[in-house]
Amino acid sequence: MKLLNLGCGQHYHPDWHNLDFVSTGPGVVAHNLLEGIPFEDAAFDVVYHSHVMEHFNKKDGQKFINECYRVLKPGGIIRIAVPDLEQLAKEYLANLEKALQENSPLNAANYDWSVIELLDQMVRDSSGGEMAAYWSQDQIINEDYVAKRMGWEFTRFRNALSAVIPEADAKPSKKPSYSRRIRSKIFRTVFKNELRTLAEQKILLELGRFRKSGEIHAWMYDRYSLANLLEHTGFKKTIVQDAFTSQISNWSHFGLDAIDGSIRKPDSFFIEAQK
Repeated sequence: MKLLNLGCGQHYHPDWHNLDFVSTGPGVVAHNLLEGIPFEDAAFDVVYHSHVMEHFNKKDGQKFINECYRVLKPGGIIRIAVPDLEQLAKEYLANLEKALQENSPLNAANYDWSVIELLDQMVRDSSGGEMAAYWSQDQIINEDYVAKRMGWEFTRFRNALSAVIPEADAKPSKKPSYSRRIRSKIFRTVFKNELRTLAEQKILLELGRFRKSGEIHAWMYDRYSLANLLEHTGFKKTIVQDAFTSQISNWSHFGLDAIDGSIRKPDSFFIEAQK
């Protein structure tokens, strides 16, 4: 079987053809996906992408799905993971109600986080935005909740932060903002292959360029809208899956949506369809 992983970031498998906007590892081909998919018609049995669609505006998202359809063989499978707008909205509404009923520190923190998770990556005007600031707090009162929502990436960031900050703070420094600079550096390092803007961090000085850099979310999807988009393109047999279940043979072997039995991006929904 020929397998294609688009916008793979650091999550790829050698059995697949792996593409991203920049090369993120051995065998990962650098290609601008806004310019199409550089393969012939009906070349692949499977096309997969995770947390790519939301970085395209609605029009470019349609073009991208058209390209996915083109390079799939008849009967081939497309699998998509995107942030789940429905889930985000439900979390926001649930946390709003809890905060209104009892304005405790924990309920307030969960509400604040749900607003950041829903909006920040669409509206931020600098890399990391309010999300990076929240993750970089010395203590996060609702850390378990944020970890449940964000999964492996949040845990990796906090582990890196706790390993560096105590050692750095123990040393005399003439600069009182040292810890803050270390946190910022960790965030950039952890996400350097996940967020395209970080490779250009030093030159993204103007808001306009930042907004076009690829870090922000330009559109959002739920199981209704993405299924409609796939079916409008010509796909059939659309089905919502979970991180562990797929029509793709030997799916769990590749470790793309789950790591060591944990969902890599718990804020996602997963959908598959057939050409």
